Amino acid sequence: MDILNKVKSYREEEEKLKWEGTFADYLNLIKERPEVAQTAHSRVYNMIKDAGISKNNGQKTYDFFSNEIFGLEEAVERLVEEYFHPSAKRLDVKKRILLLMGPVSGGKSTIVTMLKRGMEQYTRTDAGAVYAIKGCPMHEDPLHLIPHHLREDFYKEYGIKIEGSLSPLNTMRLEKDYGGRIEDVLVERIFFSEDKRVGIGTFSPSDPKSQDIADLTGSIDFSTIAEYGSESDPRAYRFDGELNKANRGMMEFQEMLKCDEKFLWHLLSLTQEGNFKAGRFALISADELIVAHTNESEYRAFISNKKNEALHSRIIVMPIPYNLKVSDEERIYEKMINDSDMGHVHIAPHALRVAAIFTILTRLEESKKNGVDLVKKMRLYDGESVEGFNRADLTELKNEFSNEGMDGIDPRYVINRISSSIIRKDVPSINALDVLRSLKDGLDQHPSISDEDKEKYLNYIAIARKEYDEIAKKEVQKAFVYSYEESAKTLMNNYLDNVEAFCNRHKLRDPLTGEEMQPDEKLMRSIEEQIGISENAKRAFREEILIRISAFARKGKSFDYRSHDRLREAIQKKLFADLKDVVKITTSAQTPDEQQLKKINEVVARLIDEHGYNSTSANELLRYVGSLLNR
Repeated sequence: MDILNKVKSYREEEEKLKWEGTFADYLNLIKERPEVAQTAHSRVYNMIKDAGISKNNGQKTYDFFSNEIFGLEEAVERLVEEYFHPSAKRLDVKKRILLLMGPVSGGKSTIVTMLKRGMEQYTRTDAGAVYAIKGCPMHEDPLHLIPHHLREDFYKEYGIKIEGSLSPLNTMRLEKDYGGRIEDVLVERIFFSEDKRVGIGTFSPSDPKSQDIADLTGSIDFSTIAEYGSESDPRAYRFDGELNKANRGMMEFQEMLKCDEKFLWHLLSLTQEGNFKAGRFALISADELIVAHTNESEYRAFISNKKNEALHSRIIVMPIPYNLKVSDEERIYEKMINDSDMGHVHIAPHALRVAAIFTILTRLEESKKNGVDLVKKMRLYDGESVEGFNRADLTELKNEFSNEGMDGIDPRYVINRISSSIIRKDVPSINALDVLRSLKDGLDQHPSISDEDKEKYLNYIAIARKEYDEIAKKEVQKAFVYSYEESAKTLMNNYLDNVEAFCNRHKLRDPLTGEEMQPDEKLMRSIEEQIGISENAKRAFREEILIRISAFARKGKSFDYRSHDRLREAIQKKLFADLKDVVKITTSAQTPDEQQLKKINEVVARLIDEHGYNSTSANELLRYVGSLLNR
């Protein structure tokens, strides 16, 4: 019964939000809260802005999109700042159709759906409240009741600009029902709903022979012609087209460029003048955001057709490329899996990561910059530090190809292959190798992959496998280290003692004998060589470490081996190198003795408790790493 109580509670909350009054009451309302009279574009922008904006490394992230759209921060920022923001300020951009262009499964539809669902919720808040003439099928703006000759005076008094004219139906109702007294016209609060066709419209092209323009603009109600006597009487017209119902909100054109030309003609006037033609009436005003989405090939075909020039000039194109960050691609897969019925299946750690590595490689363009291969580029894009490169290099790489991310493997293909792997294996657990194998097998079945691309993609799978080999070895080696954190801390403190003595030209004192000793050059080099620090560069590296320690001390922070990325990597690699023989012997033993078996069980337990494996995937990982170390 709990769910029924929640439904009842929601219904009661909806009742509390309802408001009805006269136009005079509405004027008092907007006197206190002018934002109530905002335009459709302004409402969308404020909805996004009110959800919150955060910054990460100088990159704006709009919280409105952050739980659904991953890795497209730059595209989303451009969308908000170059379209929604200026549109909200009534600049000429609001007179353009917003066209999201990008590859399949790249997030275009998700963005539009989020805007629609967001508007439904936002109109239920005080900040997003919308009011309309009661009983109007187009939820018309009550301010259209103000005569044109008084609108300048209205602006001086209220500071609100009025755009648009009163619709034919409400013009007649004003005279017949209210005797021309605009102050008595009833106004009500409305709530956007795609299901109820309030403030949100959706149009999808179908067979041109069967689709009627009435789907967009409404149609004559022939059953009322005898009653009202004329097709030009607005009471004999059904204002129930998608453009009518989307008034005050947003209109989505699915696959807009596939629409028949006659459906697109209405958009010329709607975008530029804010009105459209319906039946035998004067132009009907409409305030709505028009958003469409398409792929690149259809867009190119559209603009190459001279007949579309008028509409083309009324479109603002926003590229929505594929995500190019491995970590965000993982999040996309996790979300898609959690939304499916595969949530109960154990997917071993790094299985989705290796799939993401393969996918991102297919989307990247090979840089002409010296020393940058695809793997380094992939790591730089994902925010990893790569020796010899900085943020300026990253910016240069991103600017090198304007079209990067517009092709490659799409997320749905990967999820399809993961699904196939689960079904084929018929066990409640899959690992990275299962995923890579399934991705490879699926290339033959992919309809749009050429032989040339297939060869490249097989190479990318091999690269992803190589990356996984390194990840797997580190994972097992880390699990073999008893009290890994303590071991790392001890090794780091020993290294830092020697570095400090070296840089300050001091000697160390043996803790047992008390004898003075020279800094242990062998120990320091054994750590530094793990990350390629040359003999000539060792002093600079050691001095950099001391400077970092001093900076931490000034800020009252504690310095540990994680406080310096390259030092952390060096410490880890040194520990792993010292343990390699132990790992190799233990994991590859065909018939492990009692001591080895105990160690294996400890490692399996640690992989399960600390690294997210289950019993099956942990044992599979150990066997695989054993085979790698014995090659």
